[in-house]
Amino acid sequence: MGTFRELIAYKKAFNLSMEIFELTKKFPKEETYSLIDQIRRSSRSVFACIAEGYKKRRYPNHFISKLTDADMENGETQAWLDASLACKYISKEIFEDLNKKSEEVSYLLIYMINNPDKFK
Repeated sequence: MGTFRELIAYKKAFNLSMEIFELTKKFPKEETYSLIDQIRRSSRSVFACIAEGYKKRRYPNHFISKLTDADMENGETQAWLDASLACKYISKEIFEDLNKKSEEVSYLLIYMINNPDKFK
């Protein structure tokens, strides 16, 4: 295996985070220190946890723990997407697209969690 940057889960999580970053630039300024900060933080944590876990992949328990953290942060991102839709900051179409991408990340993380030996 090469680096964490070659992992499909890392690439998809990173790209999703960058999409969210660009999208939230258009959110109302009063959301700067609440919704914008929260959704950016959680979406960035997903790919960061994948990178951290990959660096400790020789230790399956640590690897799985960091990937579980990544999936947890991904779930939090989905909750903030729910709030963004409810507040009408994003359209239903944008929500569905981002949520689908987030679900893809989750499926990849679950695969990695269930198959840690394939990433040694």
